[in-house]
Amino acid sequence: MPASLLLTDTDTARDVLTFAGRAARAGADAVRLQAEHGVLRVTAATLSPNGLLDATPTVLAMRVVGADPELVCDFAVVPDGLTADALTPGAVTLPDTAVSPAWTGVAPPQSGWEALGEIPASVLQLIAADGIAAVADTVPTDAGEDIVRAVRARVWGPLDERVLDAPRGVAFTADAFGFLRGDETVAVFRAERWMRFSLRRGHVLSRGPARVGLTPVRATGAV
Repeated sequence: MPASLLLTDTDTARDVLTFAGRAARAGADAVRLQAEHGVLRVTAATLSPNGLLDATPTVLAMRVVGADPELVCDFAVVPDGLTADALTPGAVTLPDTAVSPAWTGVAPPQSGWEALGEIPASVLQLIAADGIAAVADTVPTDAGEDIVRAVRARVWGPLDERVLDAPRGVAFTADAFGFLRGDETVAVFRAERWMRFSLRRGHVLSRGPARVGLTPVRATGAV
C-alpha cells in the first residue's frame, strides 16, 4: 500500500499538490518534503548547479504548511509523483521511490536571518516577464534538456541589482510558483550565503553563484 503524508486538511493537501504541479511546469527535478513539529516545508529548485564546475546559482521555491504533529520526514520525490489520497482526506500519496537531487545537500539555514530591505513585487514581475521572453526567443524548437538548462542558467543566473544582487531566477521562481499576485512589498533577508525573499504566498531562496576554478595564488615565505 502506498505511503501517505497526513496534513491538516484537504485545502492543505491541495496546496501541496498545486506546488508540485508548478514545480513540474517550471522544470524542477524534485520536490523536497521536510516535516517536524506540525509544520511541513515543501521546496523545489528552479536553478541549481549541474556538477562541481557549474557556477549556476541555486534558487529554491518554498511553501510552509501545516502537517500532522506526529509527522517527521525529510525526503525528495519527483514532482508528478505526488497525488491526492483517495481514501484519506487531507493526505497526499507518495511515489514508491524517493530521489536525491544534488541541491538537497545544501539546505538554507533555519535561523540567523538578517533583514536586508524591501522591494516591490512589481520589480520581480518585470524581471520575470523580460526573462521569460528571452528564454522563449533563445530556446530552439525541440531543444534537449541540456540546452534548455544552459539557456535558463544564462538568462536567470546573472545577479541583478534590482533584487539586491540576487540572481534573476528569484523573479522567475516567484512568478512560476504563483507567489506574485497583486501589489505587495517583498521582504528580503540574508543568512550566511543565502538570501530569502518572503511573500505572502511563499518564499524564494537563493545561494551563489558558486565560485569555480582556481583560487588566487598567495605569496608565502620571505619576500
